[in-house]
Amino acid sequence: MTHTLRRRTRWWSVSGALTAAALASVAITAPAGADTTASEPTSGAPTTKIVGGEPASTTEYPWVVYLTDSGGNQFCGGTIAAKNKVVTAAHCVTGGAPRQITVVAGRDDKTTDEGVEAEVRTVWVHPEYQSASTGSDIAVLTVDRELPQTPLPLATQQDNALYAPGAATTVLGWGTTEEGGGPSRTLLQAHPPITSDQDCSRAYGGQYNPDAMVCAGLPEGGEDSCQGDSGGPLVADGRLIGIVSWGNGCARPGTPGVYTRVSTYQQEVQAQLG
Repeated sequence: MTHTLRRRTRWWSVSGALTAAALASVAITAPAGADTTASEPTSGAPTTKIVGGEPASTTEYPWVVYLTDSGGNQFCGGTIAAKNKVVTAAHCVTGGAPRQITVVAGRDDKTTDEGVEAEVRTVWVHPEYQSASTGSDIAVLTVDRELPQTPLPLATQQDNALYAPGAATTVLGWGTTEEGGGPSRTLLQAHPPITSDQDCSRAYGGQYNPDAMVCAGLPEGGEDSCQGDSGGPLVADGRLIGIVSWGNGCARPGTPGVYTRVSTYQQEVQAQLG
């Protein structure tokens, strides 16, 4: 079965950007006048409304952050997991990612200057990461200061109940509010339930790996993450259980969003958190 898959991030073209070969901690330096041009969405995409119907706030979810390039453009999300550490998707910080990345915390509305901005100093990418659709789509960013927000605990191998089919979740982000549309100015939330491994395998065939991934969405579609939400949190019972990773379009019937299964990588990530 063949699908046109979309990473849930914008695509960037940056001279000298981080590469997928950066599978260890690497320093990030700020370039002068970095070019950050996003590609156009796939033609013919449906305009299914997604997370745009429900506002959220960093007062309720203090650990959710977004990432910007040197021009202040938001391109991915993340989760504060320690005072100076942010967990995000590996595909947000490899390949064509911006060389200068800033973490913005405590800011609901991207047009304001509320909250805290912290520069990313080093990036750890899971050593087995190759692409979002092959798994290990997880990274840890170290920033240049301690963030005042409360970190969110990671799901562990003992949290199997949080991944049960039908379990309630919350996904957060500033990404597009419809497939092929523009990004949201403010933080939004949706509540797609966990999808069974069997249903996700039916949707994506052999590209879905239940050891590395988890799916969430309604059978009829309508609630999902989308472009610009990559790296953001999927949360249940006060724990980070997933990271926005990839999918076939956004909020389409029968094709739930695919998230990195955080519990699988908890020990390796925890080692990076110190």
